[in-house]
This record gives sequence, structure tokens and C-alpha cells, in this order.
Amino acid sequence: MSGEDDMPSVKIGVVEKGGRARSGWTHCEIGTNLVFSAEPLASYFFAEWEPIILDTLLLAAAVEFSDKTQRRPALGWGRDIALNLPVHDPAHWRSKAVQDSLHDALEFLTGDRWQVTFVSRKKNAASPQQGLFNLPTGALGVVPFSDGLDSRAVGALLAKEHGNKIVRVRLGPKTSDRPKDEQGRKEPFTAVPYKVRPSERRFVESSARSRGFKFAVLSGLAAYLAKANKVFVPESGQGALGPALVTVGQAYEDFRNHPRFTKKMSGFLNALLGRDIAFEFPRLWYTKGETLAAYAALNGRSVEWRKTRSCWQDNRQVSLDGHRRQCGICAACMLRRMSLHAAGLDEPKDIYIWENLAVADFADGAAQGFTKFTRAQRHYAIAGTLHLDHLASLRRAPHFDQTLDFHAFQLAEAIGLPEKEIRLKLDRLLSRHEREWKEFMASLGPKSFISGWIGRMQ
Repeated sequence: MSGEDDMPSVKIGVVEKGGRARSGWTHCEIGTNLVFSAEPLASYFFAEWEPIILDTLLLAAAVEFSDKTQRRPALGWGRDIALNLPVHDPAHWRSKAVQDSLHDALEFLTGDRWQVTFVSRKKNAASPQQGLFNLPTGALGVVPFSDGLDSRAVGALLAKEHGNKIVRVRLGPKTSDRPKDEQGRKEPFTAVPYKVRPSERRFVESSARSRGFKFAVLSGLAAYLAKANKVFVPESGQGALGPALVTVGQAYEDFRNHPRFTKKMSGFLNALLGRDIAFEFPRLWYTKGETLAAYAALNGRSVEWRKTRSCWQDNRQVSLDGHRRQCGICAACMLRRMSLHAAGLDEPKDIYIWENLAVADFADGAAQGFTKFTRAQRHYAIAGTLHLDHLASLRRAPHFDQTLDFHAFQLAEAIGLPEKEIRLKLDRLLSRHEREWKEFMASLGPKSFISGWIGRMQ
């Protein structure tokens, strides 16, 4: 977290329906700007309703609203963020254990300086109506579920090992792609409708570091309601550790899926809910390609994975003839394409805007008829390429041993394994990534614009 006194600042006043924020504070209204329902989550688990569940979901939504409202500085990184939030039991939220662990997790994750203040609600929120859902007894843990390859693959691998003791939880209203087992039966799954809308100040910041807090809160609450003590984080090694190992420019390290952050979230949830909830990484020491290969081995004929989406770019930037595609050239798309290649899986080229990475010119790789070329797209593509290449070359970098020793020391504290064991696992992960990257680049050929970028940067 930056300690500078001239950081850009924002004050967010969350209010109940019809309320107004104080002068000088950005107005954020529950039900208008923060829209979600805890009912699917509570009713799915036949859980006794506790207002603290709603308050915690509200906190996650308000943190996301705050994060998107204030732009980061052109030079530097951190911001000062004040957040005023109405809750049902402000005395509990103001306790030292809850306050300290919350601020520790938020500041570590985002690199910002946070001041979250809790006030009493004027009106208690209505309890959700209990529904009739089929929850298997004895849930072992939950898996955050999204459109991504990792959550689809790891969810299936865990279900193969533990059966219906694994529950997938999606943040958002989409339920049509509920996963199925090998016999075609739908797996345990629930979703939480969730939207964050701008107020009088439009959303201007897209770094989205608070996304890690949102998903950790949702999955932690699901584990709490299911009386389970584990959250299985589906990220493979490159996604969990890569952003912290290889940083971009002046950006603060990205810990959204890192064990150091999830340990802090465990501390916060314990202080808040009185329950020990551990975040485990079943594929931390494997590449995404290895995870996909293991998933494909479960049922080689399944094409469920083709329903997934890795690209984070806005629909307006990646649509063609009225159909939403993936860009194919951002960091997430590049990792996807490399990993599918490593796993020996093929997908239609027309799911991407940039269908062909083997051509010499960047623009020529785009689908015929695509005309929305922007400078930002090219910058995203270069940044994504260089991130994967730098991660692949990390083992040959100056001071490599000191860098890996330092990360092994930090991970040992977060995970609870000996430093020497972690160091060996890191070496193995990076070696495997290097091999997969080289094989992917070889498949594109020496005339690829991707190869040209790497050559010019070396």
C-alpha cells in the first residue's frame, strides 16, 4: 500500500432506499447502485437467516463500487478510499478483530488505503423467503464457479474425487450452464444475482483488484452456510502466482488469486463469522495446460469446456456481426490458447476476434469484417504476450534464485509447507510453463507477429 499523502481520494456513502449521502460523499444507494439477493444462497443451503450474511454481501458490492469509481493516478498506484456502510450490528463490525482483518485484507489486495466505517441501518432488511432446493448433506467445500476454464475443469476434477460434497457457487444470475456429471446429471450449484451500477460519478477504473475480495466473500459465505470449512480456489499456478511473480510497469502486485491474500481473507471471515474457513489451491503447482489435460482425461468426448470464456474485454470491443467473441490476444486469452495447445485440445477459430496468430501483421490476424481496431487492443496484446514470455524466462533472469527464495519464504508462511518444498514446486511450475510457452510459440512459426514482438523486446 502506498503511504503518500497526495494520493487521489474518494468518499463513498452507502445509503438505504431513499436516503442521501453526506455532502462531499458519492451517493451509493442499496437496491439502485448495489443490487443483489442473498435469497438463493441462503435458501439453497436451508440456512437459518442471519442479517450478517446480507451485510457482508453488501460490503463486497460497496467495495467494488468504490474501486471502480476512483481512477488510479497516472504516476503511482494507491488511492485513499473512505467507505461508509449501514449494517445491522455495527458494534460487531466495529470490533478491533473485524476492523483490523478487513483493512489488512483490502489494503493488501488493492494497494490502496481504506477507511471503512460502519453505521446502524435505519430499517432492518427483510429476511429472504426459504425455497426448496436439493442440497446434499455433508458438503466438504465450495468452488467459486465462473465462465472460465479453470473453474469448469477443477470443479469437475473435485466432483470426480468427492462427488456431491462439492458445491459450485456463481456470482451472477446465469444458471443455464449448470455443470453436469458424466451421467448427465446436474451438479450441486447455486447462483447469487449481483449487479453494481454507477451513481452520479461514472465508473472510470478497470484494474478490478477488488474482484478477488468479491469472490472470496461469496465463496466464504457459501462455505459458512453449508457448514463446510473449505473453499477450493480453482486457479492453476500461472493464474495464482504469475501476476505476483511478474509485475507490469508501476502496477502493484496482483494478489487476487494468491494464497497470501486468501489467508488474510480466512482471518477476516473467522473474526466476522466465528468460523475457520480455509482456502485451498488444488492445482496451485500445475499449469493451466496440465489442469485441462487432467480434465479432458475424465471424459475425452465432452465439449463442456467450449462453453467457457476467458476474455475480460467489453462486449462492444469483441463483437462481430452481432455475436460476442473473445478477443484472442489479451493475457487471459493468450494463456487460454497456450494451455489448450498444451492439453491437446482444439477449439473453433471463430470464437476469437483474432483468429490467426501465425500471420506477420497484427491487424491481418483479425477475423474478416472486423473493423473496431484500437490502440488499446494492441497494447493489451503486447502486454499479455510479454507477461507470458517473461514468466517463461524467469528461471534465466538475473537474481532468479533470490527472487524465488523470497517468494518461497512468503508462500511458506501462507500455505504452511517447508520453504525448500515450495521452492522445488515453484521451479517445477516455471519449468513446465516455459516448455508449454516454447511449444506454443513454435506452433505459430517464426513469422508470427507474436514472435516479432518478443524478438524486438529482447
